[in-house]
Amino acid sequence: MDFAADFGAKVFLMDVFSAPGSAGLRNVSATVNQNTKEQLKEIIAKVDQKGVEINLATYQGDLADGLIELNRTLEIDLVILRPQSNDIQEELYLGTTSGKIIKQTNISALIVPVGTVYKPFSSILTAFKSGIIKRNTILNPLIEIMNKHRSKVNLLLVKTPGYTEEDLQVNTSLLDLSEGLQISENATTYQGVLEHFKDNEPDLLCVFRRKRGFFKKLWEKNTIGKEEFFVPIPVLVLRVNKY
Repeated sequence: MDFAADFGAKVFLMDVFSAPGSAGLRNVSATVNQNTKEQLKEIIAKVDQKGVEINLATYQGDLADGLIELNRTLEIDLVILRPQSNDIQEELYLGTTSGKIIKQTNISALIVPVGTVYKPFSSILTAFKSGIIKRNTILNPLIEIMNKHRSKVNLLLVKTPGYTEEDLQVNTSLLDLSEGLQISENATTYQGVLEHFKDNEPDLLCVFRRKRGFFKKLWEKNTIGKEEFFVPIPVLVLRVNKY
């Protein structure tokens, strides 16, 4: 609630449910839907809302599909979700549901580790393998956070195999946000992040969605393993960038 209150955001608490979909069992679906809403109300009643408006949203079916449907009417600015676990012994960074939201929707997302205490993001590392940005509005969540928290933004351009000279031309709007630009050569953007993570000591990592980019082959499955991606800090995932 602290994050939402700080940004004056309207919050939607969403849950999904499964129920028979045949015409003869519509009453069952309506009952399950109502029970789901009552459970959400119980959760809200236990939370210090800090003056934030919390709305209920339920959907019969898959959560990612529900978000896509909700986004058509609400134009969601940000989805907040958590990794599977903070424990490095846990194999998955994102489970099936959270991974599907990241990979199969095009809504900006903030991945927040369990137990994270909200405080201003004073240092943001923005990592990408192409400086091409088709629409500057993609940067809006980053700009909102940077302006509110007076964050210092550092850019990391990772030259990966197959890069083009065009990829090295960084969008001026992105450059204008930053304190500086570092260039690294690595097999993947993630490896570049690992190489420069300690030197930058960011409070927030910012990356761009790409249809075949940051998470590369991981798009074939919904989960994301920690051997493929893991950072112990919040991650801001912006909308699809280049394509």
